[in-house]
Amino acid sequence: MKRKLPKHVKAFIDRTGRPRHYFRHSNTALPGLPYSTEFMDAYGAALKAWEAGRAAPTTVIGASRTQPGTIAALILSYYGSADFRNLAKASQKTYRNALERIRIEYGIGSVVTLERKHVLKMMDKKAEHPGAANELLKMMKLLMGRAIDMGMRKDDPTIRIRRMKIKSGGFIAWEEQDIVAFYAAHAEGTRARLALDLLLFTGQRRSDVICMGRQHVKNDVLSIRQQKTGTAVSIPLHAHLKGTLDARPQDNLTFLLTQYDKPFQPESFTNWFRVCVREAGLREDLASGAMGLSPHGLRKACSRRLAQAGCTPHQIKAITGHKKLDEIVRYTEAVDQMRLAHEAMNAIAEHGAGTKTVKPNSLV
Repeated sequence: MKRKLPKHVKAFIDRTGRPRHYFRHSNTALPGLPYSTEFMDAYGAALKAWEAGRAAPTTVIGASRTQPGTIAALILSYYGSADFRNLAKASQKTYRNALERIRIEYGIGSVVTLERKHVLKMMDKKAEHPGAANELLKMMKLLMGRAIDMGMRKDDPTIRIRRMKIKSGGFIAWEEQDIVAFYAAHAEGTRARLALDLLLFTGQRRSDVICMGRQHVKNDVLSIRQQKTGTAVSIPLHAHLKGTLDARPQDNLTFLLTQYDKPFQPESFTNWFRVCVREAGLREDLASGAMGLSPHGLRKACSRRLAQAGCTPHQIKAITGHKKLDEIVRYTEAVDQMRLAHEAMNAIAEHGAGTKTVKPNSLV
């Protein structure tokens, strides 16, 4: 029988297939295996530091050293705003990571003297990574809006600064041959097969899939509230997914669990899923930014399948929970283009057009 992990410890399998352990609250890496001497020594130190921090007054790191009127001060002010506190926990983490990078690099800069040319220079430094440059622009727009609201300045220097063009179309949608290869590599009843089925037949994000459990299913309808947007969706179970879930053991509410019988964290789920993709002989989506097959690509595959089945954008939106129809319309347009192209070529074949050779002189 597997021993439970010590309290406050999270675990995941890294991209090389090795287990990694962290103290959850401080994200401190723990060496060795659980309950080994080196593991418990590090665990004890992390636990002691965390408990000491809980007993101390709550403060924002660096607040006492931050000069008023600086970008760093503006960022700290935003953390205390209702706009930030009302974000979903996952979005708060994403925003904080991006803002902390700005605070480290540009925190001592003055909010009042910031000009358009300064923002452009910030983006130019990230020209080789357009996605990162666009993320920086998004955060600077947010901060300048906050500065105006607080009376720190009257204008927004980010207005009319355009996002950098990204050649990539974002996360790659899984093709049918990719799905077949994954099924061939992972047998029925495995966690890998379960993960793919949940992602593919619900069209939800990884943050929602890892939380799904039997408590969300009633009368063969899976109902959840999406963590990112707060959107409530109810999805009738596809027969294939119902068969997969019915075959699972009934001893846990949560469908997807780690090898330690614990719920996944979003990052650890992605790391583990990358290994599953690699084992199927497919190119995984790498942490370095190289595009490959990711969990989110199965959300796109689900949307594509729905479009191919003739579903309208609004019907697809009812499953995926997208806030806007723009991305969904792209799927339906692509499917319609392919269908119309096939119909056109079939029409040519049926009428024999293009099968006869016409002599140039006959056109004179």
